[in-house]
Amino acid sequence: MSWEALKNRAFRFLVHSFAEKKVSPTIYSRAAHQVQCLKEMSKLFRAVILGPPGSGKGTISERVANSFGLKHLSSGDFLRENIAAKTEAGVLAKTYIEKGALVPDHVMTRLMLPRLEEMTRHSWLLDGFPRTLAQAEALNSACELDVVISLNIPLETLKERLRHRWIHPASGRVYNMRFNPPRVQGVDDISGEPLIQHEDDRPEALVARLRHYKDVAKPVIDLYRAKGILHMFSDTETDRIWPYVSSLLSTKIPTDLGDAQRVRTH
Repeated sequence: MSWEALKNRAFRFLVHSFAEKKVSPTIYSRAAHQVQCLKEMSKLFRAVILGPPGSGKGTISERVANSFGLKHLSSGDFLRENIAAKTEAGVLAKTYIEKGALVPDHVMTRLMLPRLEEMTRHSWLLDGFPRTLAQAEALNSACELDVVISLNIPLETLKERLRHRWIHPASGRVYNMRFNPPRVQGVDDISGEPLIQHEDDRPEALVARLRHYKDVAKPVIDLYRAKGILHMFSDTETDRIWPYVSSLLSTKIPTDLGDAQRVRTH
């Protein structure tokens, strides 16, 4: 249930409670429960990180999770989990992936929104969703975001990063042969299984892929800019971007998120 829906429900209960001359204990109890839910939700924090392939979204997301106790929610992880579990949405998504096509909006929202509904008592950072305006509007109808982080990385930097990127397909673990290579060339550190390079990461496909991202992402960025929650960060190195992201979140995340949230996430 979204923040607005819960707030409106609590308000209706409270109005009804005080309007009645003889208020039943049940109504008071239900109203009190809604107020408590509102208090808990006011301490939560929901953010999205946007950026093209190779922009460092995963690295920044992991640092945010470790530093601030937020859950890192990855659309790629959700996709792999649903495909492995052979859920209806996962099977459907797999048919597109196997054809080399993008998973369409209606399938991605079917994958993502139910999972987010399970996270109503957690603060989180969402990575990889939304990618399109339709996905952003679907997310907007389900929850209220506090911050949107957008990583703006120069094209030449992205091309250089993606040329050296190798992936463990089963887990989604990413390696860069220049900056964070595996311990053994071409082999995943954890599983010992071979790494692959996506066809889309090859030089001949990169420019078209990055241009497509820019075209699709622009209305999403414009939407969040209009809502006043967009924060853009530009540089060629993740380590130089991170201090600014950390400084921003230090001013945005509720101070009483703290220990209780960290207990749930560790």
